Amino acid sequence: MKKSVLLFAFLLLHFQFVLAQSELQSFLQPSDTLNQTRLKGVVLSEGVLASGALIGLNQLWYADYPHANLHSINDNDEWLQMDKAGHLFSSYHMGAFGYNALHWSGCSKKSKLIYGATIGLAFMSVVEVFDGYSAEWGYSWGDMFANASGTALFVSQELLWNEQRITPKFSFHATEYASIRPNVLGSSLSEQILKDYNGQTYWLSANVGSFFKSSKIPKWLNVAVGYGAEGMLTGNVENNTAFSSLETKRCRQFYLSLDADLTKIKTKSHFLSTFFSIFNSIKIPAPTLEISTLQGIKFHYLYF
Repeated sequence: MKKSVLLFAFLLLHFQFVLAQSELQSFLQPSDTLNQTRLKGVVLSEGVLASGALIGLNQLWYADYPHANLHSINDNDEWLQMDKAGHLFSSYHMGAFGYNALHWSGCSKKSKLIYGATIGLAFMSVVEVFDGYSAEWGYSWGDMFANASGTALFVSQELLWNEQRITPKFSFHATEYASIRPNVLGSSLSEQILKDYNGQTYWLSANVGSFFKSSKIPKWLNVAVGYGAEGMLTGNVENNTAFSSLETKRCRQFYLSLDADLTKIKTKSHFLSTFFSIFNSIKIPAPTLEISTLQGIKFHYLYF
């Protein structure tokens, strides 16, 4: 009797799991035609998320600093342009999210490109205006160019190939520099991932099979070129007088590596497709060739 009850309970749980999985599968499946309910949900959700993010950013980041009249700055020589790579990466992937959300709603290609793919540029532009009204920072035309470049990279590929063959990606490894200046480079791992430019690497990952459709190359195989920098405790050398004795010589790093396009992995599960799409922004660890302006050529058996 006890075994029968346990078996029944197991079968009931299994049935509920399959049912929930089926409902999730149906929910995540993109609509073939315009679904007004989904569209309203997407617009409302994006509006709430964007507003909440901007309000939170204003309170947590800008509220403690004095305000100023709208002004611009030229910060193109700071952090060896690693911050600009971050702007391109962010604008691209926010635009990809907006595009895919409207695709899920069944919107037309034109609507997805105009109203979806440009979300990253719109959001980052508002953040840049916040910078412009802060006495601590300023409106950066270099940042805006990077934001526009990220959006242009996504939109141009959709117009040219109707798919994304080249994807900006990100990887990170902890460095010694954060412990020297944790208030700027991060005191915890989560902060360091966002703030420590020394440990960040930004990639352009190209799907080989997309360029050679008739080849037998694995559809998921990518080749990636990356850019990083090290030896930075401040934005530029001129502002480094307080840390000149601690900072090592700054250097640029260029990388060549293998990668995988997770969106090319075939699956009938819309849950897995969504999962792969989200995590396709992260470069997988792989053997990597590094060319440094300071240390020359180096090979990594596994680079993060």
